[in-house]
Amino acid sequence: MSQSTLIIGGGIVGLAVAREILLRSPGTVVTVLEKEAEVGRHQSSHNSGVLHAGLYYQPGSLKARLAVEGIRLMTTFCRDHGVAHEICGKVVVATTPEELPALDRLWERGRQNGLRELRRLTPAQLHDIEPNVAGVAAIHVPEEGIVDYPAVCAALRHEIEQRGGVIRTSSRVRKIIETATGWVVETETGSHEGDYLVNCAGLFSDRIAELAGIKRTVRIVPFRGEYFLLRPSVQSLVRNLVYPVPDARFPFLGVHFTRMIHGGVEAGPNAVLALAREGYSWRDFSAGDVADAVGFPGLWRFMRKYPALCSAEIIRSLSRRLACRALQRLVPAVQPADLGPGGAGVRAQAMHVDGTLIQDFWLEQRPRALHVLNAPSPAATASLAIARELVNRIEGGARCP
Repeated sequence: MSQSTLIIGGGIVGLAVAREILLRSPGTVVTVLEKEAEVGRHQSSHNSGVLHAGLYYQPGSLKARLAVEGIRLMTTFCRDHGVAHEICGKVVVATTPEELPALDRLWERGRQNGLRELRRLTPAQLHDIEPNVAGVAAIHVPEEGIVDYPAVCAALRHEIEQRGGVIRTSSRVRKIIETATGWVVETETGSHEGDYLVNCAGLFSDRIAELAGIKRTVRIVPFRGEYFLLRPSVQSLVRNLVYPVPDARFPFLGVHFTRMIHGGVEAGPNAVLALAREGYSWRDFSAGDVADAVGFPGLWRFMRKYPALCSAEIIRSLSRRLACRALQRLVPAVQPADLGPGGAGVRAQAMHVDGTLIQDFWLEQRPRALHVLNAPSPAATASLAIARELVNRIEGGARCP
């Protein structure tokens, strides 16, 4: 392991990498540089709080392998560190006969990926688990659960600092200089030197990679997902986690219902282009981020290829009634008046120049640097496993695809 490592990004993945390095090499100098005043302020805390078991992902992919390993590592970490979590199980529901072939493919993926105790459900069996959910068939995923990810980030920070690691907050990166022996990273609060650089900057990972001398062959396109909260009087409509059969063309999982670890039930999200990389509402606007997105040919190719999808997501963002209609496919009893305002998250989704959304985690390695250029969901669940994978590659010097 290098004598000193600089990690850009104090989200859950960057923190997990710092912890993994210190576990393997006590005494190593590890510095995490985070632009916000606290760790885990964006994707790590603006998410649904779900522990994903690996049902959806292509067998043999990084996502599949690391999600399956990651949920088991994460539940152990939470238990050992007193972080609130619950393995409550999830149902993935086919609402029409036309969705049954896709449900069958999910079943096979889950089996190939090594998920435990999967069950296929008839409508009567689905009713026993989720009485208010409508469907012609479903898959029960008992390993899935819910967790307090901000508390995970706090526990990771505590362990890193206990092991001698350094976390510098309010340290936005301004410049990255490669030297003959390593790196100098200039931030708002000072300069930092290290032998090895790990880029875990999430929504800004492509820009950080460019600062480090890598051509942006893939681009982060920020998709905002907006949630509703079920009113307290109707929260009993959902017991745990209820998901639709997703469209396999996209890495999004469709609108769903999620019971949260500290109470309440979320419903959503949609997926609309954010007008800022950290834009959690339509009011959040960054001229630079918008120019970066609209100047990228891949975005226009994506929109030309999927115009109906793009327009439908925007309409659902602006119309509670139409958003409710999508939710009623799963829970017919829910009504527009049952939906209160909820939170929002921004997904750091990488896209190729041809408009293809990158489905798997995407890593790029150089002799003294490793860049994580696509790590959206299930990265929070898989963060400890991702950290193991990254440190294995750093130690082995392997070049990533």
